[in-house]
Amino acid sequence: MSKIFNDFRELVVKLFPEYESPVAPLADRLRPESWERFAGQEHVIGGGLPLRDLVESGSNLSFILWGPPGTGKTTLARIAARLTESEFYEISAVNAGVADIRKVVDGARQTWKAKQKGTVLFIDEIHRFNKAQQDAVLPHIENGTVRLIGSTTENPSFEVNPALRSRCQTFRLESLEREQIRDILNRALVDKEKGLGESGLEVFPEAMDMMVSHANGDARRALNFLEAVHDVVAPRDSKQVDLKIVEGIIQHAATLYDKKGSEHYDHASAFQKSLRGSDADAAIYWLAKLIAGGEDPKFIVRRLLVTAAEDVGNADPQAFILVQSVANAVEKLGFPEARIPLAQAVIYVAQAPKDNSAIVAIDQALDDIQNKGLSYPVPDHLKDTHYKDAKSKYGFGVDYKYPHNFPDSIVEQEYLPEALKDRKYVPRSEKK
Repeated sequence: MSKIFNDFRELVVKLFPEYESPVAPLADRLRPESWERFAGQEHVIGGGLPLRDLVESGSNLSFILWGPPGTGKTTLARIAARLTESEFYEISAVNAGVADIRKVVDGARQTWKAKQKGTVLFIDEIHRFNKAQQDAVLPHIENGTVRLIGSTTENPSFEVNPALRSRCQTFRLESLEREQIRDILNRALVDKEKGLGESGLEVFPEAMDMMVSHANGDARRALNFLEAVHDVVAPRDSKQVDLKIVEGIIQHAATLYDKKGSEHYDHASAFQKSLRGSDADAAIYWLAKLIAGGEDPKFIVRRLLVTAAEDVGNADPQAFILVQSVANAVEKLGFPEARIPLAQAVIYVAQAPKDNSAIVAIDQALDDIQNKGLSYPVPDHLKDTHYKDAKSKYGFGVDYKYPHNFPDSIVEQEYLPEALKDRKYVPRSEKK
């Protein structure tokens, strides 16, 4: 019997994509169905702006939505399908195979033949699309059989296949503001049809503040918090939600970002730029996010070492030595104690005077050799003379002047190839 029911349910869902189960999660039940109900992203869906115009014009152009979790990527795809009166198919690039894509394409052809109705194919995690999947769908995007809408949390410029990316417009979505998250939660509390309006739930301000802050701009995450709170309180006589209840729900909720994705590099960049900019407070903040996000301490130490060499350099050589010592301490201590020497190193490097002459000098020299073809042989007077006949037969080292034979161990002598004798690599003002 259960198999019959499940088969029937699958058929219903296929025939009626707008069907919503009565036990669907709160975030799904409250998914907006129009521009007016959509929270945030005014920079792309506001009147007269590209994404909205692309949808409302009836264009069949495909596009990719790039942004953090819970910013409305799936919802926007569904709104686009609804406003263009298109069939909507959703697949995951992780789980869907070529056969699944072909089924969608076949369905799209039949839909157009029978109803003159287009099809939107929504691909979640499109950055994971492999070549076989791409080859299966690209021809059908180009001939208009399906309109592709992709969703990704990763930068498409790096993670999405170029062939696929070239056929799509890309729109970047942003994390929601705290007040936008608060509005979403408040709407959920008063919505009697799809939300929790019949529950009588009363959320105290400080409890609401905690849910908003821990959502980190993710609407789905915020609604999941609220739904969990409701499930805890529902059996009780009192429907009041205080800070203690929310704390119990959230506890160790992950804060932050996907350390395997592009945000990993964004956070590392913010960390290193704060160090370079001598802003110790910002550097400590980004250090905290890296730690809380579960970054490998070795990765953090490497960023510190690079900054100590690249940005502090000879202005304070002790910085590099300190970071090396901290690296050793971090390895021995492990977390949570390792946070202390890491913080010590971060503050020191951030507050240290800055000198980038090392990276400027070596990069200019490498550019001359690798890109400009300024690669010359060693002048004869600088060549190795430790072997027999070097001087007598070949004249190597004959004109070399040994600096220690001269006052203050300094003597005028050309060490660069003749063609580069006036070349300067080390910034004069920084040279020690």
